[in-house]
Amino acid sequence: MVSETFINLSDEKKQKIAQALLKEFSTYPLAKAQVARIVKDAGIARGAFYKYFGDLKDAYGYLYSLAMKEVHMGPPTRLKEFDPEFFYKMTVNFIDQTENSIYFDLIKLHLSQNQAFIGEDEKQKDAFLNLNSQVWAAMVLTHEAIDLALFDKKNKAKILKRYHESLCLLQRK
Repeated sequence: MVSETFINLSDEKKQKIAQALLKEFSTYPLAKAQVARIVKDAGIARGAFYKYFGDLKDAYGYLYSLAMKEVHMGPPTRLKEFDPEFFYKMTVNFIDQTENSIYFDLIKLHLSQNQAFIGEDEKQKDAFLNLNSQVWAAMVLTHEAIDLALFDKKNKAKILKRYHESLCLLQRK
């Protein structure tokens, strides 16, 4: 968890630390990340790092939450009714935002390696379990389409077309 000490830093200092975290976590998977490289790039003492974050996972969680705030619409709130067009637009927007973001490499590393290393978010898992079947299936398809599209730019259009068709099939009762 991010400490109050970190929260109370100047925006300039927080930005410098965030840039060092981004460099590290966009280059190395969390399992191979090093505090030494982060503190060197940020120009802070090793002790300061641990004053700001409990460990590398906390620092990673902080940075990844910044990335998601920039590129993600947040948890869908309009999911009481299934709407394939909403899902499709939300997903295309997320992919486009990610591809054009400074967080692109971080997100790709998260999807390919760090997500499994960190484990599941229990709140998110519970929320998924409470979705109706159509929305749950659409969410599973959405995450798979994002993974495929981000890692296979050559076939992105085909992947998104297939994703859209699959969402439309879910709408049929």
